[in-house]
Amino acid sequence: MYEAYWQLQQKPFATQCEAKAYYPTETHQGALLKLRYAIENRRGAALLIGPSGCGKTMLVRMLAEQLPESYRPFVHLVFPQMPVADLLAYLAVELQATSERDSAAPSTDTSVRRIQHRLAEIAAQGGHAVIAIDEAHLIDGGRAFEALRLLLNFEAASGPALTLLLVGQTGLAPMLSRMPQLEERLAVKCLIRSLSIEETMSYVQHRLAVAGSDRTIFEPAAIEAVHEMSHGIPRQINRLCDLALLVGFAEEYRTIGPAHIEAVGQDLVTITSC
Repeated sequence: MYEAYWQLQQKPFATQCEAKAYYPTETHQGALLKLRYAIENRRGAALLIGPSGCGKTMLVRMLAEQLPESYRPFVHLVFPQMPVADLLAYLAVELQATSERDSAAPSTDTSVRRIQHRLAEIAAQGGHAVIAIDEAHLIDGGRAFEALRLLLNFEAASGPALTLLLVGQTGLAPMLSRMPQLEERLAVKCLIRSLSIEETMSYVQHRLAVAGSDRTIFEPAAIEAVHEMSHGIPRQINRLCDLALLVGFAEEYRTIGPAHIEAVGQDLVTITSC
């Protein structure tokens, strides 16, 4: 809607965007390096945590794109709140251990056998499977975590037959500390932090440049206001900036200043509290 007014080729702060919009902060790049290390060295499990909206899911997608084809299948589960039997059945399908056309719901025992057989096939072909459990802090109860841990007992000649990535909000870490048998299998632990003021400025400019901007749209003081109101969380930065561009288009602003950001932020707070 506002792209032509701001001379942009696309919306710069869309929540779903291509890999070129990814901004490599130090914390994100460090986490990506650690996760690749765990997978490429065929370690059993790894942990990625951070506050909501900090870019964990995008990082998992970037990881999947960067890994060589030998690290397939790469299963990315984004809705882990399901009974153990359903969870294992889902993973069996995603690992291509069974067909979605199978009408009968498999038992837990059947799913485990299928997963074990499929992992052995992948290992025999020189591959290594990866299972990323997103929003893992929402897993209800220890039985699901225990089932995931037991999958790590399936081994190939070079070690574990798969790498399990547990991805979630910071509350996931203390949950795992109460499960030492799983926690001790974590080869690396990665914490994504919020962006600094300098990173926020670079992040906003990067997203605008990717969208085709070659001029100043957000005044420096406006980006400082964005950082203060968003606490450096990328999702909140995107929301503030996107709405500011829309309001700026409607009101025909030449640039976006700090007062505009404060007004947009106040609108969001007011709507949320209603």
